Amino acid sequence: MTATKGLEGIVATTSSISSIIDDTLTYVGYNIDDLAENASFEEVIYLLWHLKLPNKQELAELKQQLAENASLPQEVLNHFKTYPIEKVHPMAALRSAVSLLGLYDEEADVMDADANYRKAVRLQAKMPAIVTAFSRVRKGLEPVAPRTDLSFAANFLYMLTGQEPSEIAEEAFNKALVLHADHELNASTFTARVCVATLSDVYSGVTAAIGALKGPLHGGANEAVMKMLTEIGELENAESYVRTKLENKEKIMGFGHRVYRQGDPRAKHLKNMSEKLTKLTGEPKWYEISTKVEEVVTSEKPLPPNVDFYSASVYHSLGIDHDLFTPIFAVSRVSGWLAHILEQYSNNRLIRPRAEYTGPGKQAYVPLEQRN
Repeated sequence: MTATKGLEGIVATTSSISSIIDDTLTYVGYNIDDLAENASFEEVIYLLWHLKLPNKQELAELKQQLAENASLPQEVLNHFKTYPIEKVHPMAALRSAVSLLGLYDEEADVMDADANYRKAVRLQAKMPAIVTAFSRVRKGLEPVAPRTDLSFAANFLYMLTGQEPSEIAEEAFNKALVLHADHELNASTFTARVCVATLSDVYSGVTAAIGALKGPLHGGANEAVMKMLTEIGELENAESYVRTKLENKEKIMGFGHRVYRQGDPRAKHLKNMSEKLTKLTGEPKWYEISTKVEEVVTSEKPLPPNVDFYSASVYHSLGIDHDLFTPIFAVSRVSGWLAHILEQYSNNRLIRPRAEYTGPGKQAYVPLEQRN
């Protein structure tokens, strides 16, 4: 047996949920460009879970189910107040809260298909409340209850700030949610499938996925991008900053992707929203710095920006704290995780690869008193 580092190029399973072929991302055969420009996030959730777009009645039913399950148990809200707030990253809080939710779900360990679907609805509905409630509690504010008359995207921004968002803010956030919803067999999705392939429960699968997403080489990249833009500060500093990084062989976050060769098809949509939002908020420098960084990097390396790069300035322009960027990724990607979890359950086989052994061989046990 010969190992493939990072499982690159290995086809580990079959799936009907999403595909990346010739640098084109599709959800159930629908091009991501088409969905980003036209679909609501709720439609995308339905698409990923049912492998078809909903009709009006089906969409209305899903929206109602999400609205009915959007509130958190008081025990979870109380738990936030016990965290060492000044030390806890929101991704750690999210990971803990999702695990905690499983303790208050009477169906947590009920494994039939209908129960697993109901748990998927509950988790999808509650993820925004977890992120927004934690964000407010750590600032000494009370959580804002969800509203039933707002879209998924608008409701998140409302629960975060207490203010109903503008149309362009809702549009930008909905687009970001659609673009991040699924991405074939990425690290966190694979983690979720490995977990539930043991017939562990849905909450365990999503908790495991959050742990994988937390890493800076996966979901944490957009937070690192905003940190870089903040360090640059002004447009005139961008080129020298990037060239110094390149000369020192330091990684510049937000560029390149293992499965894309010509560029991440999601990036252009967030680039357009970044330009609009930064102008609207009176801070066009964040878009200008970003485009300058892109120009310098791509002139030196064949590494176009990925979805994380421009999502940073989009979220910043929406007034979102930088350390919430990755949890927001999870608020969207849980739709894909849950789709893959349900798919794994439907045709399950324990995922158990092998390893190429590279250690010593043919050793004999030496009694303790004879060892050097």
